[in-house]
Amino acid sequence: MDGSEPDLFDAGVERLVRSTALDEPQARRVAEDVTSWFSETVDELVQRRHRELQRQGLANEQIFARIAVEVEAWRFRATPLSARQLRRIVYG
Repeated sequence: MDGSEPDLFDAGVERLVRSTALDEPQARRVAEDVTSWFSETVDELVQRRHRELQRQGLANEQIFARIAVEVEAWRFRATPLSARQLRRIVYG
């Protein structure tokens, strides 16, 4: 992390305070949560979504098809992943 990142983060928190009804601690918590969400790696996203979709009762074939579409639309521009690659991420 370079020296400008904390200043940018704090500026973002200040903007949330000015533009919402959040106080500073609430805005900081929201900013940290959103930052964490968008810091997720491809592997973390695939594993998280696999668990979530399994809990919904979907079969792996459906899960991997859905995750492949989601990965392409996520904030990182990952190369398309095959069902085999997705299985490797989930099961090693």
